[in-house]
Amino acid sequence: MAKPSDPALAASLAQLAQVMRDTRDDWWVIGSAAVALHGGDPGEIADIDVIVSRRDLDALYERLSLTYTPDAGKAMFRSQRFGRWTEPALDVEFMAGLQVLRGGQWLSVQVQSRETIRCSDVEVLVPSRGELIAILELFGREKDLARAATLS
Repeated sequence: MAKPSDPALAASLAQLAQVMRDTRDDWWVIGSAAVALHGGDPGEIADIDVIVSRRDLDALYERLSLTYTPDAGKAMFRSQRFGRWTEPALDVEFMAGLQVLRGGQWLSVQVQSRETIRCSDVEVLVPSRGELIAILELFGREKDLARAATLS
């Protein structure tokens, strides 16, 4: 079980786990935060990426101060619904129906596995190490490939 060395990450994951207790569907932390939780080297962690269902994201919009402010520098990603939560030390980006643009086609990111990792006395849900590597390789950016390599 990984323990993120970054206090801002640990505190933000604790806040995330708290708000996700009332969700109805599966959810996953992906990206750099998941790499850290699996014990890999994530490099810089700018935010926490979370895949959620549309139903749960709609409910989170009612409970939290979320904004629809996707990063314009991430044009290769889109989602059916997006919400940014800025209350934690690290922003949390909630995505329902996440897709990535590869070879001129939009491909859905659908996580199949689900593992629980304990961090800061809370449980955080992530894809399996192997599936996280596959997701990062699908994203295909240099930083994602470098992160995937630290998990192999």
